[in-house]
Amino acid sequence: MLSVLSYGRLVARAVIGGLSQTDSRDYSLVSASFGFGKDFRKGILKKGMCYGDDACFIARHRSADVLGVADGVGGWRDYGVDPSQFSGTLMRTCERLVKEGRFVPSSPVGILTTSYYELLQNKVPLLGSSTACIVVLDRQSHQLHTANLGDSGFLVVRGGEVVHRSDEQQHYFNTPFQLSIAPPEAEGSILSDSPEAADSSSFDVQLGDIILTATDGLFDNMPDYMILQELKKLKNTNYESIQQTAKSIAEQAHVLAYDPNYMSPFAQFACDNGLNVRGGKPDDITVLLSIVAEYTD
Repeated sequence: MLSVLSYGRLVARAVIGGLSQTDSRDYSLVSASFGFGKDFRKGILKKGMCYGDDACFIARHRSADVLGVADGVGGWRDYGVDPSQFSGTLMRTCERLVKEGRFVPSSPVGILTTSYYELLQNKVPLLGSSTACIVVLDRQSHQLHTANLGDSGFLVVRGGEVVHRSDEQQHYFNTPFQLSIAPPEAEGSILSDSPEAADSSSFDVQLGDIILTATDGLFDNMPDYMILQELKKLKNTNYESIQQTAKSIAEQAHVLAYDPNYMSPFAQFACDNGLNVRGGKPDDITVLLSIVAEYTD
């Protein structure tokens, strides 16, 4: 047992040497995005951070860094509705709320809820549906707060291993939870979930943690082990390196999506549900890649 004097000396050395268990530094995210629209063979970023019918945003406020991805439901195209309008407007609204400081870092579902209800009250009718995933890093508490509705999602990687992963929300096979706005005559017949139904989580992060946020176009075509192989190539925490790795991941998923002989995670899931499916799943792909770093102005 240490004497009181010995314990005091150890504490003093720890404080003087900067070895205190409390990290007083603020954290931040260094983030980059890359993606593909399903109908394009090259990565094309449409106006408003949209890849095809997918949309995303990266926003900073004095208290937090916030990321979001959304996947517009393509079935609306059969009714003459551009699916990217709903997902894009939802993400732009989330981004604006963050930049205006109208959010609580510990409640990403609050960002999603406020944005969705703004869309409902829009004087110009906006029709469509979308999944959504919001990730918030609280700079001072070093906590990551998440809200995921549907089958977009996130991974947190530390030391080459997945330490946190979002859970998909599916009503049934290939029918994820989604936010929707339907015309009055179709209300009740269009699948629509409450933003409060999003799966929420909070946990501590560490400097150097990698956070990958993406739509299902990535996760349906690349299993975790393939994603981890690509992340091992990330050697630097600068923007250029992160951007290149996000591009590499999206490009590999895009190639696999069009491989008819590949047993993709989506095909495996289909087989588990009694369907004889093989190959990749052609889809829009959006990848946001972030590293937890020390905050600098």
